[in-house]
Amino acid sequence: MTRLVPREPEAVAPGAVHLPEWLDLDGQRHLVSACTTWVAQAGGLRAPRMPRGGIMSVQITCLGWHWYPYRYSRTVDDGDGRRVAPFPEWLGQLSRQAVASARALDGAVAGVEGEEHDEGAVDPAGFEPDVALVNWYGPGARMGMHADREETSPAPVVSLSVGDTCVFRFGNSASRGRPWTDVELGSGDLFVFGGPSRRAFHGVPRVVPGTAPAGLGLEGGRFNVTVRQTGLSG
Repeated sequence: MTRLVPREPEAVAPGAVHLPEWLDLDGQRHLVSACTTWVAQAGGLRAPRMPRGGIMSVQITCLGWHWYPYRYSRTVDDGDGRRVAPFPEWLGQLSRQAVASARALDGAVAGVEGEEHDEGAVDPAGFEPDVALVNWYGPGARMGMHADREETSPAPVVSLSVGDTCVFRFGNSASRGRPWTDVELGSGDLFVFGGPSRRAFHGVPRVVPGTAPAGLGLEGGRFNVTVRQTGLSG
């Protein structure tokens, strides 16, 4: 999909930044290829079962740590028990570049939650992510409002999108309700949230079919790669 009007980088909330088309087409193709490889190596995607019995419409595979509602482990404890694949260093380096880009627009991105931001306090080079959730949005998939709270580290969350455009709903830290802001995340877009927005609720109420650029290697759908620093050991 070709846009006639370029989208501009935007600070959606203090510490939350949207950078449209941060990945160029080659970078998007590389990420799609990597996602496809990671899924194959993991034996396919899985749809996590929620504690109350519901099954997520988004399908997931993980790198570094295995996530399932609402904890981390080194093995696929809610599946076949296999060891989770290691977190790739190149993805960590890309994520550090992402945090640096976001912090250039909003210095609160890399701040520590609950503290007044000090411009020299947190260096994006010190961001050491150790987990990636590779989320696949097929037809009709959506993600309910939730907050990423399984990590002990206050480091920011890096989110990269490839494929179809989605509506990304970014809310507040107090509840799943309003106020929130709806942002269109297109292929190649970067969204980073940290500092005062690190524990904000967010979700994906809708994916828009047929909006991915040609030549990605996807026949429809959306990959979202969410990179985090857990602060966990073991």
